[in-house]
Amino acid sequence: MTTMTTRPGLAARLTALTKVVELGPGRLDRKLLNETNALLQRAGERLKLSSEHTVVALAGGTGSGKSSLFNAISGLELSPTGVRRPTTARTHACVWGLEGAAPLLDWLQIQWRHRFSRASALDKGDSQLHGLILLDLPDHDSIRALTDTEADRLIGLADLVVWVLDPQKYADASTHRRYVTELAGHDAVTVFALNQADRLTTEELAELVIDLNDLLRREGVEHPSVVPTSSVSGRGIESLKSVIATAVARRRAAIQKLEADLHRLEQRLAEAMPLGESLTAPSSVDEARRMGLTDALCDAVGVPAVGEAMENVYAERSSQWVGWPYPRWFDKFRSDPLKSLRLEDVGDEIRGITAGSVSAQSAEVANAVHALADGLSMGMHPVWRTAVHQAARSRAGQLPQALTEDLTEVAPQLDRVPGWWRLLKVWQYFLVAAFLAGAAWLAVGLIMPGRLPAGLELLGDSAALPWVGLMMASVLGLGALSGIASRNFVELGASKERERLEREMRRRVAAVSATMVVEPVERELTRHHAFYTALRDLSG
Repeated sequence: MTTMTTRPGLAARLTALTKVVELGPGRLDRKLLNETNALLQRAGERLKLSSEHTVVALAGGTGSGKSSLFNAISGLELSPTGVRRPTTARTHACVWGLEGAAPLLDWLQIQWRHRFSRASALDKGDSQLHGLILLDLPDHDSIRALTDTEADRLIGLADLVVWVLDPQKYADASTHRRYVTELAGHDAVTVFALNQADRLTTEELAELVIDLNDLLRREGVEHPSVVPTSSVSGRGIESLKSVIATAVARRRAAIQKLEADLHRLEQRLAEAMPLGESLTAPSSVDEARRMGLTDALCDAVGVPAVGEAMENVYAERSSQWVGWPYPRWFDKFRSDPLKSLRLEDVGDEIRGITAGSVSAQSAEVANAVHALADGLSMGMHPVWRTAVHQAARSRAGQLPQALTEDLTEVAPQLDRVPGWWRLLKVWQYFLVAAFLAGAAWLAVGLIMPGRLPAGLELLGDSAALPWVGLMMASVLGLGALSGIASRNFVELGASKERERLEREMRRRVAAVSATMVVEPVERELTRHHAFYTALRDLSG
């Protein structure tokens, strides 16, 4: 036995169908997905079995003469071995060339006692049929549900189906509605045997053939193959055998059947999930949308407010170190500016800002996530659009809390005092000391001129007093100047600290959103792109 060789097109399309089955759950209609999976499984099983055999099924309704036609083709009634005529209760198989056929018959579930081999006898006159497995199916319109199901199963498994129609019921609704309308694209693997032709005159038969062809074309069979037959007179039997022999000789009926089934399934998939512009939808979240989401989430958790609060606190704290002492001492007689700003505990303040946003700004977080999903899924099939939104919201409930916890860790350490603040404070207190010393000198010079001991005469020298006053004025000016300059440096430092804090908070917001929003969305986008790529490859 040799396995069947497929043309690359079919192999590639089956590979694409495998991807559709893998990616379809939850997106495709369950029934359609099951049928897709069934076709994939059937194709895999059939392609592993003998390519040297062609399975031809005779299908038809009760009284169509199907079994008589089976006998006429197989010659079983004339069999010298005495094989009994098959009945329509069970499927019977006649095999031309039994070698390698057993696994295929097992797959078809043909019972051993209903398998017949006419190899030695038939090969003498019907060698062109070598490789044929002819099935006589139960009547598809049988009142016995078991036979009806078996007929349907084997019609689906057969490589080529010969529909046996009789002149009285060739337009039978049950046959056409259930089967023929499903045969669009199966022209190459479907034959219609207009049986019992011996009951018709030549004119009636010609008219009936024309009418049947027209009916089949209306039902989607573009190029129907109609063969008038009669198992009584033997008319058309050789023609039908010739049609079957051609299919058997080409060894392509199984491939053509699978291609036809695949084509029909592809049409149904295209109706359910139109390709359209689906492949133009993004397969990942671009940088602009990532930044947009980060910006929106930063606003939702109040990053700018935290940065502004931090800048204010930094500036107020610095005044204790770098401000000119005299104004600071004077301010002590007024209310504490920090208390007025309620910024005593920076860490608590920052935590309060972020924690307070969780409940109040959850709606903004949800809006940011919704906007991202909405922009990415625009133009998608509603099923995929919903899936993208669900992916975006999959962890949205945890997102506000995760952002709060993560951002709390970056609360600035505003009790940290830069070294230049300390140096500046020493310098300013030196100036204060110099001013106080000058004031003392001036007081002594004015109060006790000429009455000081010899070693302190200089303090009482009135000529030195103007210079002392000038020194005091210079000290005040220098102190005020250093205070103004230090405030400028403080403002610059506060701005940098704010930028650093916002940058760090933004980085953390981006990281959290990437994990909890972007990654689930990208998985869905990747799945969407792979699904539609598979559909495109399936259509070739």
